[in-house]
Formats: sequence, C-alpha cells, structure tokens
Amino acid sequence: MTNFIPVRVAVLDLYNSEPNEGMRSIRTILDRFSKFIECSFFDVRQNNEVPDLSYDIYISSGGPGCPLPAGEAWEEPFYALWDKLIEHNAIAENKKKYAFLICHSFQMMAHHLGFGVVSERHSPSFGIFPIHKTEDGNNDRIIGRLPEPFFAVDSREWQVTTPDIDKIVRSGGKLLCLEKIRPHVPYERAIMGLRFSDEILGVQFHPEADAEGMYRYFDRPDKKEKIIEHYGSEKYYDMIESLSDPNKIELTHHAIIPCFLADAIEHLNPQLRMQKATV
Repeated sequence: MTNFIPVRVAVLDLYNSEPNEGMRSIRTILDRFSKFIECSFFDVRQNNEVPDLSYDIYISSGGPGCPLPAGEAWEEPFYALWDKLIEHNAIAENKKKYAFLICHSFQMMAHHLGFGVVSERHSPSFGIFPIHKTEDGNNDRIIGRLPEPFFAVDSREWQVTTPDIDKIVRSGGKLLCLEKIRPHVPYERAIMGLRFSDEILGVQFHPEADAEGMYRYFDRPDKKEKIIEHYGSEKYYDMIESLSDPNKIELTHHAIIPCFLADAIEHLNPQLRMQKATV
C-alpha cells in the first residue's frame, strides 16, 4: 500500500435524533475498514449537515417518517448532492463516486428520480423476511452473492412500488430484488433493491442490521410490548429465533455493505485486493 491515500467516506444520518441501532451497525461495519478509509458523519435532518462532493463513498441511512418532500430546509441540499454525484459520474472517466442508500434514503432517491411510486403501506412491515432476487439481482456483483431468497430486517411504513423499468434502464440502473411473495393479499410487491447506476446501490431493507443490535432492540420492554401488541407473541418469538440463524440476517449483514465497500475501495485503488465475504 505504498503512497496509499485513505478513501474518504461520508455517512449521512437521517434518523432525526430518533434512537436507533442503524447508525451503530453502520459504524461497526466501517470499523472493519479503518485501515483504508477516513469517515465523516453528517446529521442531515437535525443540523442540516450535507456533505460536499469531495468524498469518494457516500452511505445514507434509514430514518423515520414520510420520505416524500415536505419543504424542510435539509431536503434541497440533500437532493442537490445526489444530482451532483450523478452528474459527476456521467462525465468522470476515473475516480467515480460510490454510494449506498438504505430504506428511507432509498425511498427518497427512488421518488426523486421517478424510478417508482412512493406510498404509505396498507399496514407497516416489520420483521425478518425473505427478499427475492430478479435475474439482474442474481447477476449483480453484490446482491448476487446472496442465496435466493435471502433474509433481511424490514421495517417500513412507506414503500416504493411500480418500477418504471424503462426509466431505470435508460439511467443505467437495474431492478435487483422484490419483497416477499404474498399471494394471499391483493397488493403489489415493493421494490427492495435497485442499482441506480453501476456506482450507486440502494435497498429498501436494512442490510446493516446485525443479530447483536436486533437482540438489544427486541429486548427493550417498550419494543417487546409494542411488537407483541401489534403482531402477536408468536411473531415476536419467531423473530428472536431467526436471529440465531447464521443464514439469515447475519449473512446479509456480512455480504452487502461490507462487499459494497470492498468493491468501491478496489475500484478507487486498483492496486488493492480486498477480502470479501464468501456466501
């Protein structure tokens, strides 16, 4: 690693100061790459902090509330960042910018680009569910590493559905995965993963989630009571049992964001060969 310059990573926190496990999980993943990266964190919604275009990799978190524009001060600079990043990648021959968008950020981006329809769900989705890959998902260098189906933490009151495939493809994107198959309900399946471009990957679930954080989340008396009240005790204990299965969220936790980071770091520094999770 002679003359290696650390890759600069900007982490956009959209949790609006709501207690969460997401940012802890993201930091835990980033710590594994501490030899290769320098990280800066931005409190987007509370402090209107949005990074400039000087970073190499951007990770934008999930968060609470409606993902549709509401005229808040942080929204314009937030969307402007993504527009500039896409414009940069369209003309840059080298040193492209890489980005990963999680849940709330994914929904905002999908709406902003017109890739799908954002709406409130008929009922909230909460739990550990199967995610099904498309053919493009099977061939994707990140999502394709996972089995069919794979499992992830899903926590949404909003959703992106009705993909505009023509617009996605014209923009250099691909539809990668869809939510669980639900033949017993008359609702369209949500889009769960997109390549917005070769460099920008987004998912509508929580690939950062790990068993440690979810155990802690489920063990909180207020959360346990709320989950059992809304979903029943059987669902609660099924989720607890799922956390001990290494082929469910732990597999997803190790395969998606870490492999995205390793892939981006390699592209930015061709002399490096990063170790990636084998699944």
